[in-house]
Amino acid sequence: MAVAMIRTPSLEPWKPLQKKPLPAGRPREWYVTHNRRLKAMRLAIALLDAGVYLPSRATNAKIRTTATQLGIHPPSDTTCRMVRALIRYGR
Repeated sequence: MAVAMIRTPSLEPWKPLQKKPLPAGRPREWYVTHNRRLKAMRLAIALLDAGVYLPSRATNAKIRTTATQLGIHPPSDTTCRMVRALIRYGR
């Protein structure tokens, strides 16, 4: 007989992972793209947590408002497209 377990949330506050330096010697464009992808992932996760599951609901204004709430600089149009792509392909 299977027993269902209900997990209770941890009482300890969430701690982010310790950041490691990026590898040296890459072209500047690599760092720009890398940081843009990280920002897009953070925003996509925040939007999914907020209940925005469809790319059509993730307008540029909605994404930029979410970025402001998270304390992230407002994303460019390119980053907004990446956020919508992440939401689309995550389904």
